[in-house]
Amino acid sequence: MAKGVETRHNIIKKAAVIFNKKGFYGSSMTDIMQSTGLEKGGIYRHFKSKDELALEAFDYSVDVLRQTYRAAALQAQTAEGKLLAVLSVYAGQGQTPPLEGGCPLLNTAVDSDDTHPLLKQKARDAMEEWLHFLNQIITEGIHTGEFRPDLPIEQVCVFLTSVFEGNIMMLQLSKNHQYTEQYLEQLKAYIHKCMK
Repeated sequence: MAKGVETRHNIIKKAAVIFNKKGFYGSSMTDIMQSTGLEKGGIYRHFKSKDELALEAFDYSVDVLRQTYRAAALQAQTAEGKLLAVLSVYAGQGQTPPLEGGCPLLNTAVDSDDTHPLLKQKARDAMEEWLHFLNQIITEGIHTGEFRPDLPIEQVCVFLTSVFEGNIMMLQLSKNHQYTEQYLEQLKAYIHKCMK
């Protein structure tokens, strides 16, 4: 990897964590300079603006999630196993969260709201991709006979996502892993009800 490309990637990687923890408006170029060890000019040599860096940092964050979830799903042999593996990523189980600061989709959706339309659109697109990913797993489970054929797939995906993101929020606020244990228990019960 060429030095310039490596430096750019390092800026994105470190900025992704800062934006994920502090949000777009809570993050300053000083934070990014301190994290990367670069001067402002060194950062702006690679990015035209803080906005451009934030958008690329979000793309990086989503790619980290994408790879983590797909790797978790690949380790399971059944659709049920894939759903549990994917929806347990933030539950600990010996793992650290894919990205420091929690879920970038949740954080960006709350942070950008109506103040940063480009970031909000990126968060929407990432959520659509996530829902499609869950949809594929559930559809696979219906085709293999694991899940009931009458499942309202879209509703199930929205429900599972809402509960998943809610658990991440509760964990971030309270640091109480008992909530996660309760979430996993209810998740298993819910998925079991979806099965034939």
